[in-house]
Amino acid sequence: MKAWEITEITDLQTNSEPLNQVERTKPEPRDGEVLLRVLTCGICHTELDEIEGRTPPNTFPRIPGHQVIGEVEALGEGCCLRQKGQRLGVAWIYSACGSCVYCKRGEENLCSVFRATGRDADGGYAEYMVVPEQFTVIIPEVFDEAEAAPLLCAGAVGYRTLQLTQLQNGQSIGLMGFGASAHLVLKMVLHAYSDSRVLVFARNPEERKFAKQEGAFWIGDIDEEPPERVQAIIDTTPAWKPVLASLNNLLPGGRLVINAIRKEEADKHYLLYTDYDKHLWMEKEIKSVANVTHTDVEAFVQLAAEIPIHPIYEEYMFHDANRALHDLKHKKKRGSKVLRVSMPTTD
Repeated sequence: MKAWEITEITDLQTNSEPLNQVERTKPEPRDGEVLLRVLTCGICHTELDEIEGRTPPNTFPRIPGHQVIGEVEALGEGCCLRQKGQRLGVAWIYSACGSCVYCKRGEENLCSVFRATGRDADGGYAEYMVVPEQFTVIIPEVFDEAEAAPLLCAGAVGYRTLQLTQLQNGQSIGLMGFGASAHLVLKMVLHAYSDSRVLVFARNPEERKFAKQEGAFWIGDIDEEPPERVQAIIDTTPAWKPVLASLNNLLPGGRLVINAIRKEEADKHYLLYTDYDKHLWMEKEIKSVANVTHTDVEAFVQLAAEIPIHPIYEEYMFHDANRALHDLKHKKKRGSKVLRVSMPTTD
């Protein structure tokens, strides 16, 4: 099978081809695993973090990709939840131990042996992949395989992040950055918190234009003074400066939830400008979101089907994986990016 591999940590500013295309043996499903013929795979900022070393694979080479839509090609021994030919999704959570205190209370995202798809196990930048059956999700028919892919990471982690804000209907919320996850959060807020106002802070003029089109109450740069302070802010940026800007715009008792698997080092010095009275006083909170649970993914996919949410996305052919990553790095075009691996089987 054809696959793209990460073979080393590298800088996308200087390396135009961070992935290598290779021929690999088609994997065989073990007990409790399904073999998927990959249809599409979403392209995520986390792939940049893996390639550039902020959250590197545990071994090299590694096939990246954790927003996978595929058809079941074969079932391993003991599989009873899925059927051959069924269309399934695979998200960031590839597996967890199932027996620790976190797993037992439904927080397998905090399990010490949590394995991430495309980082700790081979992912969806390939024609086939295997995955534990219990960590797959059924994709509703309302979605085609390209628009479903971004829901599995940007949407699912956005869903978890929104829950962590503890937002109440009528309270205003800020979105710091307006990429793939934030634009899906905006849709969720408009649906589930109809009396709440959404304020969007974004450096990129195209992102600000996009946010206005999607129904944001106010749009500005991260340094602009908004018309009001908010109860909660979700920061989806890879930088540190937006953290201070977010804290400055929170109401007393407000909560900042950082939706980023890692922060970059380039502007970390901004933390030296933290002012206790301005940024932290009055019981303001900072919370991170770590990974997603299988339940998060299932719940969000069903919610997205009910609303319905149809993500804005751009599709890239399989041979254009490196170009897609560079377009993501340099924020070329809006919305999500999806790698087309194969076409669905027709009856």
